[in-house]
Amino acid sequence: MKVDAEPLDRLRQRTSEKWRAYPDDVLPLFVAEMDYPLAEPIAAALHAAVDRSDTGYVGPQRGMETAFAEHARERWGWAVDQAQVRTSTDIGVVVVEALRRLIAPGDPVIITPPVYPPFFSYVPEAGGVVEEVPLVDDGSTWSLDLAGIERAFASGARALLLCNPHNPLGLVHPPEQLRVVAELAERYGASVVSDEVHASLTHRDAEFTPFLRVSDAARRVGIAAHAASKAWNLAGLKCAFFVTAGEEQAALVRGLPVEIEERTSLFGRIAAEAAYREGMPWLEGALDAVEANRVLLADLLAAHVPEALYRQPHASYLAWIDLRALGWGDDPAQRILAETKVALGNGPAFGREGRGYARVNLACSPEVLTEAVTRIGRMRH
Repeated sequence: MKVDAEPLDRLRQRTSEKWRAYPDDVLPLFVAEMDYPLAEPIAAALHAAVDRSDTGYVGPQRGMETAFAEHARERWGWAVDQAQVRTSTDIGVVVVEALRRLIAPGDPVIITPPVYPPFFSYVPEAGGVVEEVPLVDDGSTWSLDLAGIERAFASGARALLLCNPHNPLGLVHPPEQLRVVAELAERYGASVVSDEVHASLTHRDAEFTPFLRVSDAARRVGIAAHAASKAWNLAGLKCAFFVTAGEEQAALVRGLPVEIEERTSLFGRIAAEAAYREGMPWLEGALDAVEANRVLLADLLAAHVPEALYRQPHASYLAWIDLRALGWGDDPAQRILAETKVALGNGPAFGREGRGYARVNLACSPEVLTEAVTRIGRMRH
């Protein structure tokens, strides 16, 4: 099915962060929210819940877990045991609560910048200390620094917080690298928490590999964090979940306080189940739109900001743009906002490696993307 962004006048009626953080004369391409209308099966499921006054506490139903397991099997060839799926409010809670139980206070936890900004705060919230092992950039692609990760494990890091696929780069980690990560974690008695919230947004020219699928070692050391929130634009509905595939990690998740699961939003569970069961036609249409925009962005930058360096992402709807050659400072998004009223993601928020970069949200109309890059291009004159 065809999925198009809604017109700006309708989008500006939304009350979410993307549409309330700035005045109406700013084009918002910063936070990870889509401009597409909610998938009809999800909207119908939520309307039906309201019609039956189904607004109470989360119950013991397992429909969402079954729907996710079917989605994982069909999309990634991953056999998920739905008994090893447990919900909570959002990815951040899943990550923090997993890390709390995998590390001791003060233990180092590896992150791989440039990376999703909350990773820098999740680790101390869980009681750990951030250990940065930046991605390796060979000029054509990024990859995990496996030697650096081994050094960090050998020096005492007790966990790796993996972004898979990797935000902000749209990088889909190859299975052979994930297998090495799992082997290293097991060798050094460490664990891996894999944030896989962008998995369902993997593009057609790449193949997502769930961390827990790559090896027996991964199943022993890993906990995955999943949600329908990014792929179907459901962040405000608050439902994410732990996934395990090994007995030790499953026991750890089963041992979590019951309140962690009971804080899940009932509407979030209803929406996620509808997404995984009936939302694929909409998702395919959204991916068509995003993949068209990732190509359009390359053309627009070549025409209006030729100094910018851009590698097309292979997952999600976020693009990472190198603007260092323009001399617009460590945080070019600040200057772009001030001079053009286009709001982009601030590169330094993703770590030191983000200085001189900005992140662009591609889940918008081609017209909005064109206007944004055209405005930025005028700064060169």
